Amino acid sequence: MNTLLNDTVAAALPDAAAQRRAVRRVRLARLRDLALIPPIAALVIYGYVTKPDVFLTKSYLVDSVLKNLAPLALVVLAEALVLIVGRFDLSLESVVGIAPAVAVFLVIGKTTALGAPWPAWTVLPAALVFGALVGVFNGLLIVRFKLSAFIVTLAMLITLRGLQLTIVGGATMSNLAKQIPFLDDLANSRFLTVPAAIWIVAAAFAVGILVLGYTRIGRSLYAVGGNPAAARAAGIRVERVIWVTFVVAGMLAALAGLMLSAQLGSVAANQGSGMIFQVFAAAVIGGISLDGGKGSLFGALSGVVLLGLIQAVLTLAQVPAEQIQMVYGLVILVALVLARLTTGKAQD
Repeated sequence: MNTLLNDTVAAALPDAAAQRRAVRRVRLARLRDLALIPPIAALVIYGYVTKPDVFLTKSYLVDSVLKNLAPLALVVLAEALVLIVGRFDLSLESVVGIAPAVAVFLVIGKTTALGAPWPAWTVLPAALVFGALVGVFNGLLIVRFKLSAFIVTLAMLITLRGLQLTIVGGATMSNLAKQIPFLDDLANSRFLTVPAAIWIVAAAFAVGILVLGYTRIGRSLYAVGGNPAAARAAGIRVERVIWVTFVVAGMLAALAGLMLSAQLGSVAANQGSGMIFQVFAAAVIGGISLDGGKGSLFGALSGVVLLGLIQAVLTLAQVPAEQIQMVYGLVILVALVLARLTTGKAQD
């Protein structure tokens, strides 16, 4: 009898130890979601001390800093979803440029191609459809042909950049606000005195947080990113989840591109170029794992805000732009080191 009891207790001990480790990991993950709050608060205080008459004013912090961060935030949301399912999408920065370029070209282009010019209201659905098609094609090559997501999306980035240069013609599509009222509304509309762009980002992240945290779809994304084989054994359609994630990411990047074009009043030949570095910086320092299956959208949003405040503070301090890029690189390295120390897991 005693032997049987001892064997039962011994068998239960590993499970109990594993449960305790799991609880500690959950607590650590929750703490990590809030880990960027102290540095964000420190940057706000430092910015106020440096420029007390400028930094905390609504015209600067909300209408300038946060509004300008809105397009980046949407792309970070898109990349975070892709990273959670264990893949990469480098082509998102090109979608930011090419989707509004195609949509604007169809509306104001001096050509009969595809029946252009289209009505001005079609600029939004045209951009979203183009972003979705990019996601569909990426998913086709990655899911069906089993190609590397990194290589596929890198090739797509280069291809779309070339197509954008072809459409724009190496120049800039300007004065869009006068020709497309929707872009003017997107840039200047307000609700409760807050720019519409900020509300759109807040709504997108709120929906994402609710879906990932409280729905079966969200659990499927984490399961696929954490262990695809186990997810497949549990009945999750892994390939469909990955494919749909790429489509949603493409649409979010297209919306971000329209938002950026609305703010600038133009579509430049290099719109979106280099944005992917900031996107990965925000995602990584926000706790999104490059190995998949880990991270939260609240952390990713905190990463966006932190990067925006760093740029705002350094800009007020008249630090050159190239040095700000250097700071972004250092922030990524520090975030990777912290992730290695807190998770104890080697990074490939």
